[in-house]
Amino acid sequence: MTIGLELQDLCKSYAGPLVVNHVSLQVPLGQFVCFLGPSGCGKTTLLRMIAGLETPSAGRILMSGLELTNTPAHQRNFAMVFQQLALFPFLTVGENITYSLRLRNVARRERQVRLRELLELIRLPDIAARSVDQLSGGQRQRVAIARALAQEPMLFLLDEPLSALDAKLRDHMQIELRQLQRQLRITTILVTHDQREAMTLADMIVVMSEGVVQQVGSPTQIYRHPANRFVAGFIGQNNLLEGQVLDQHHLRVCGQPIAVAALPDGIRAGATVTLSIRPEDIRVLPAGSQAPNTLPGSISFARDLGERVELRIACDGHEILGMASPVDWAGLAHGAAVGVQLSPDAGTVLTC
Repeated sequence: MTIGLELQDLCKSYAGPLVVNHVSLQVPLGQFVCFLGPSGCGKTTLLRMIAGLETPSAGRILMSGLELTNTPAHQRNFAMVFQQLALFPFLTVGENITYSLRLRNVARRERQVRLRELLELIRLPDIAARSVDQLSGGQRQRVAIARALAQEPMLFLLDEPLSALDAKLRDHMQIELRQLQRQLRITTILVTHDQREAMTLADMIVVMSEGVVQQVGSPTQIYRHPANRFVAGFIGQNNLLEGQVLDQHHLRVCGQPIAVAALPDGIRAGATVTLSIRPEDIRVLPAGSQAPNTLPGSISFARDLGERVELRIACDGHEILGMASPVDWAGLAHGAAVGVQLSPDAGTVLTC
């Protein structure tokens, strides 16, 4: 893949600890990338440095091989949609969308052609004359996106633009945004703390914590093969079970030998590690089951979610989260003894 954006050892400090700590990253052209992490992890600061709204304390920013580290924001040909959208209330929808084109002295006829194209693109062809305060939340989001795309940017940056929407509209806008990005094939970076949003939208996820990139990978890689305990615990629901290494294919977990697919290189017998295993990779079996990789336990809490039942199972001082179908759950009660079978191929052994 051709590399579009490249960050080289990028740092940012505000006269104190590093907010962004030596971040190096390569973003292929046409990819949708999500910066994901908790509040205060440095993801928005990193995005603002890319946009040219913050000056790096150290490091370099390149786009298609051209260094932009000290290039002013208005000369980078990047577009950004902010969390608050920042639409001009005194302008119509059409005037908002074509605002940047007017500043560049683009001819009126050309502006109108581009406006029609963008309104068709966001599926709102008949609202050019409306005022912004006549729009719904979802319509405002689309107009903000159209305004950013009007200048045909090399890079499209979004700072949690969907966070103010209700859950149903947010899900809808995520799909709309992904389809739009695929249609335009524009390199896009979205900042979010919402794991589901990142998993829905991204080709590549950059997980951050305390200014440091913890892992870079596809949604499947991040979810199925977390690099460390932070990523494993932050992305989705997970069970993090402490264990001791017995040999290269077995751990002792909750007092029982458990088979695993593989161990990290260099791990010796007796070492303490963490087994990361997702609830969907756990089977709840009848008590006394002799199935391999099964731990004895008892149900401490159950929550019926309709299509599935979420179970919390006490096992030798640990609480394991599992899922069961409503059919399998029938007849089980709080305190009932069960077996918890851990899939040997689905777990990831972590050392940090």
